[in-house]
Amino acid sequence: MTLYLHGLGHFHPENEITNRFLEELDIGTDEQWIMDRVGIRSRRTVLSLDYIRDTRNRDPSQAMEAAQYTHADTGVLATEMALERAGITRDAIGMVIAGSSRPSLSAPADACHIAAALGVEAPAFDMNSACTSMWVALYMLSNMRPESLPEYVLVVAPESLTTTVDYNDRSASVLWGDCTAAAIVSTRVPSRIQILHNTLQSSPAGYEKVVVPLFGHFNQEGRTVQMFAIKKTVRCFREIQKTFPSSGRRLNFVGHQANLRMLESVCQQCDIDDDRHHSNVIEFGNGGAAGAPSVISMNWDSWTDQDEVAVIGVGSGLTWASYVLRFGDQP
Repeated sequence: MTLYLHGLGHFHPENEITNRFLEELDIGTDEQWIMDRVGIRSRRTVLSLDYIRDTRNRDPSQAMEAAQYTHADTGVLATEMALERAGITRDAIGMVIAGSSRPSLSAPADACHIAAALGVEAPAFDMNSACTSMWVALYMLSNMRPESLPEYVLVVAPESLTTTVDYNDRSASVLWGDCTAAAIVSTRVPSRIQILHNTLQSSPAGYEKVVVPLFGHFNQEGRTVQMFAIKKTVRCFREIQKTFPSSGRRLNFVGHQANLRMLESVCQQCDIDDDRHHSNVIEFGNGGAAGAPSVISMNWDSWTDQDEVAVIGVGSGLTWASYVLRFGDQP
């Protein structure tokens, strides 16, 4: 069953965590170390830089209260961009699904908070799968009967993972940046962008490899997770190449924005040319579930009717997923 993308939006907070800022925290890192290992120059955060400098986020249970934006705030801002691009108004939204690596509250769902802030009265619920949350929502929608869904569904990935970072831990501090992405999709109303080949797989045996505790700091087995991410992304991309062997279109790649070195390894193994690889991890860090869709959103006006985009995500769970965006009016 075909799923259509009508509009996509993104939001990055204004506060910027540069490598220079991290050097000044004196956590045993410098620009060269960061660029060599992860290739990230800066990140955005919902926290104030003074808060990070003064507290180093030693108590993440207080970070959400200290944040300058809620998930509802960023969800509205990303959604407004998506609605404008879709050419519809808020009252057309018939369902809201949200998902992220760290919801604002255990209850109610972030989707309910975002819907309330938008003034949308419609079914709203969360579908969380950490960094693959948006992939999971699209996968589930693509497998539902069109008549069981409203005309337009809003899918939001609000990420504020800097609130989970211990800013004494250089391995975590250099990675995360906050971002929110929002998509307007439909199973019933066609558009010039199709979402094809939705896939989803998990290996729950590795559930403990990446963890964000309810009241604790993010932690992961860095090297193990990176090797896993590279392996699964390469496998997904090669499967997409086999599935769409002769479309006559340019096959682009947008991967999970974990870090630049991981993405470079994938491109090298899959022979993806530089002009077919799109990312924003250098300037915005790992945006979790919102990272890859924000790349597509930031390039919204550049995609042509000759483009297909392989969008591949990996994350805690351990879970990996993919889909293909096909641009152009369909027969």
